[in-house]
Amino acid sequence: MAGSSTHSVTNQAPPLVGYDVFTADRALRAAVERHLDPALREEALAELSGLGRSCGSAQVQEWGVQANENPPRLRTHDRYGHRVDEVDFHPAWHRLLGKGVAAGLTAAWDRPGGHVRRAAAFLMWTQVEAGNGCPLSMTHAAVPALRTDPALAAEWVPRLTSTVYDRELRPAHLKAGVLFGMGMTEKQGGSDVRANTTAARPLAEEGTYELTGHKWFCSAPMSDGFLVLAQAPGGLTCFLVPRVLADGTRNVFLVQRLKDKLGNRSNASAEVEFAGTWARRVGEEGQGVRTIIEMVAATRLDCVLGSAGLMRQAVAQAVHHCAHREAFGGRLIDKPLMRNVLADLAIESEAATTLALRLAAAYDAGAGGDEQERALLRIAVPAAKYWVTKRCAPVAVEAAECLGGNGYVEESGMPRLVRESPLNSIWEGAGNVQALDVLRALGRRPQTLDAYLTEVGRARGADHRLDAAIKNLLTELSDLQAVEGRARRLVERLALVLQGSLLVRYAPPEVADAFCASRLGGDGGASFGTLPATLDLASVVERARPVS
Repeated sequence: MAGSSTHSVTNQAPPLVGYDVFTADRALRAAVERHLDPALREEALAELSGLGRSCGSAQVQEWGVQANENPPRLRTHDRYGHRVDEVDFHPAWHRLLGKGVAAGLTAAWDRPGGHVRRAAAFLMWTQVEAGNGCPLSMTHAAVPALRTDPALAAEWVPRLTSTVYDRELRPAHLKAGVLFGMGMTEKQGGSDVRANTTAARPLAEEGTYELTGHKWFCSAPMSDGFLVLAQAPGGLTCFLVPRVLADGTRNVFLVQRLKDKLGNRSNASAEVEFAGTWARRVGEEGQGVRTIIEMVAATRLDCVLGSAGLMRQAVAQAVHHCAHREAFGGRLIDKPLMRNVLADLAIESEAATTLALRLAAAYDAGAGGDEQERALLRIAVPAAKYWVTKRCAPVAVEAAECLGGNGYVEESGMPRLVRESPLNSIWEGAGNVQALDVLRALGRRPQTLDAYLTEVGRARGADHRLDAAIKNLLTELSDLQAVEGRARRLVERLALVLQGSLLVRYAPPEVADAFCASRLGGDGGASFGTLPATLDLASVVERARPVS
């Protein structure tokens, strides 16, 4: 019969849309309230809730889908054969980037509680579309490097920290806001940036150079400026390369091709060539790594935040689906085995969020002169970057499985999370680089370990499994002979103990109990869904449910 239907659509979870991503994330909101000065809380919570409603809106989520489905395209030449080296983005990319800049994602450094507020916003914004997090992160992270040169800082930092997004390529002094990228790695060196071969030849004007060479990975190639490393006469040095020169002419910045990446499709990552490219020195010759190291640390924290955001979105989707889907005579969320899986995922997500916001709070305290917090960051950032980013991929894959076959279908959004999930573990120094950086901190700055032990020691006596884990960690640290071969094991324990200590102090008892039992006490398996059945898993899952 015309117009008849073979079936009605029932038992399907509605889209997770039209909600406040911030208010619905109990762990994130609690962390913000915990780490902010009481005088700032009301304003910050209202601001973050406003952004949370945007993140959860149908319109902004659709922009994320559009940006991902319409990746950037490189135009090397115009119709007449002139070299232009431009990257064209879908309008949704610009809408997202503009909203991210307006939300203060590049404006943390001089704002009270700025790092905690930005961290919460960045964690939420990643859940919309992670690709535009790259230019936002690079721009935010460039500030401490530029502040090594007061003249450059005066010229650039007000525009870097602006809440105005200006997409036009023109001289920076004509713009109210600018974005930055970064170029360190080269084909022959990769993470070993001291092997870079890009040459910097001094010009007549003091502090200016001409660069010749290449960068194998250059982030956000349509930015207004870039921090790059090159070999000056005095050694490896940091330089600022503007995209457009002060007189309005284009700098020599040859975009050879865009990377065809597994995920992060909306973001342009490029190979670029310098051939007589004008640059300003940042810091002293031969001090390139020291100059840019604070930028690297800030981007590594953003990797932690980005992974925490991806995990939160994956868990939120899984819990939401299981709360609405019925099978075998009841809701999936009420089935003991599915509840175990969801609870295990939720614990991993909350541990990541809690650690990431604690590190953001340390940035705020360190900016205020707290040397203990600065020392903690030196060891905790690479440890967190190592561990949290590595947990992201298994969480995303398991969460997708909670949706069954639907989780393997693009329309669910889960495949995009799965493809994105390995990225933060690879970028800004892969796992071995982070582990070796922790060893470097332990060997060169004993105060970093003191700061770490002071932090985890604040939870001592609250949980016997945490106490035992701290004791075992001290045994590991007592013998650092031939430690490189077991560096990953050591750094994993550092991160887990730190997460455990924070959850014991701040999380609900059921969350802390489950984490300590499974991650520190050995009462858990190699896959998710293997928590002890005696735990209060229903409360853990309900806490993770995305209901505003």
